[in-house]
Amino acid sequence: MWESIVLTVVATAGNNIGKILQKKGTIILPPLSFKFKVIRAYALNKTWIIGFLMDIFGALLMLRALALAPVSVIQPVSGCGLAILSVFSHFYLKEVMNVVDWVGITLAGFGTIGVGAGGEEQEAAALSIFHIPWLAFVVFILFIMLNGWLRICKRNRREQEMMEYDVVEEIIYGLESGILFGMASVISKMGFLFLEQGFSKLLVPICLIVSVCSSGTGFYYQTRGLKHGRAIIISTCAAVASILTGVLAGMLALGERLPSAPKARMLLLLGWLLIIVGVILLVGSAKLVKFFRLSSHSFKRSNVDKNYAHRRSAASRNREPSPTAVTQAATINHLL
Repeated sequence: MWESIVLTVVATAGNNIGKILQKKGTIILPPLSFKFKVIRAYALNKTWIIGFLMDIFGALLMLRALALAPVSVIQPVSGCGLAILSVFSHFYLKEVMNVVDWVGITLAGFGTIGVGAGGEEQEAAALSIFHIPWLAFVVFILFIMLNGWLRICKRNRREQEMMEYDVVEEIIYGLESGILFGMASVISKMGFLFLEQGFSKLLVPICLIVSVCSSGTGFYYQTRGLKHGRAIIISTCAAVASILTGVLAGMLALGERLPSAPKARMLLLLGWLLIIVGVILLVGSAKLVKFFRLSSHSFKRSNVDKNYAHRRSAASRNREPSPTAVTQAATINHLL
């Protein structure tokens, strides 16, 4: 179990760091096209090539991890890639990290340890080739519901003449991309299970092709949402939906189950929870820090205003003459 978890952590680190290096390399490169000069420029760019190779290497390691362990274990652990990416960005790209980032990284790390300690080897359940159409039908129904909801939100936004995306639209785009990312892992695992149970070897490349198409469609929905929506909401929903989809689909479609021992089951569930919370904190760290700063500033300002009002009322009371003094002054004037 620990071997597959280590492979997953290394694989997701390679994917995330590889994408950062590719993005850094494209700063001085033209837009990618099939022209020979453009392809040659990309091939000669050292940073982009290293990132591309790391991304491919990470994808191969992820396939190996899926072949060794249940997808309900692999998919949550893959959420730690964001934590590794944050550390890499801090030390290599010199990006500043706040307290919330470090808390998220710590929680994701402890969650990975919990998943590794609570996970156990499982015997492959009997699968049917009809599980693929069944999964496709369930995803199709989910997307009909989500897209119907999305159309209603867009129509309401147009009627109200609003230019910015509503928060419900951002959540829907994040859920759609996350569901597709999770299903990609489930379908890849299904191909390896078919091979173990003696099905035709052609099912493995078919499942891998379907998995790649699912991931590509997920990136399409994510990019479409990021074009006008807020990245924090879309990324958070995508990460959480990807983990939950991998866990639920792995248990319902692939026959995976929770550990039999109560202690191991508790560690696994706690690990899932810590990873999800850590990912949410990492994605929303900037917004959380800004919110805490504004809350602290408004709290201090209200205290200063209260103290100022208290001192002002006390000073005004000191300046007001007492009734006794007024009476004595009137009496003296009368006697004079």
